[in-house]
Amino acid sequence: MYDKLFAFFNRFFEKSTLFRVMFNISPMYRRSCGRIVFVSKDLHVVKIKIALTYKNKNYVGSMFGGSLFAATDPIYMIQLMQILGKNYVVWDKATEIKFKKPVYKNAFAIFEFTSDEIQDIINKVATENEVNYTKKLFITDENNMIYTELDKTIYISSKEFYKKKKSLRNS
Repeated sequence: MYDKLFAFFNRFFEKSTLFRVMFNISPMYRRSCGRIVFVSKDLHVVKIKIALTYKNKNYVGSMFGGSLFAATDPIYMIQLMQILGKNYVVWDKATEIKFKKPVYKNAFAIFEFTSDEIQDIINKVATENEVNYTKKLFITDENNMIYTELDKTIYISSKEFYKKKKSLRNS
């Protein structure tokens, strides 16, 4: 559903605007208390804010760890899907989350892919058919104090290889 809406509205709005707006109005993302506050034109940089509210405070008044995870969970995957295009399959594969200290205020995260990283992914998929790519992510405050560290592993393959692999599994 979101893919079709994105394709339709992409005729009228920039991809970066759609990425931000569609995430922010999506019911499942809204529940995380995260909001996308910036998306670069090429989608290589996405910045989010996770507001501390009554909706995500835990028993001791700090931000619920599940909210920190949920607000960061889908970004890299969908960011890569939009950057790489329709000829690739992208899945979140794993996340390791390390809580460094409790968050008692608004938190922020920056999801970034350099052009070299994107080219590296494209090259690896071209030679190996599939790749597990791990990105480090930090959840910080406005002064860059690190509260949470995540290692996100993303699976990427060519659509053609993925279809063949899937058909072999199903036979």
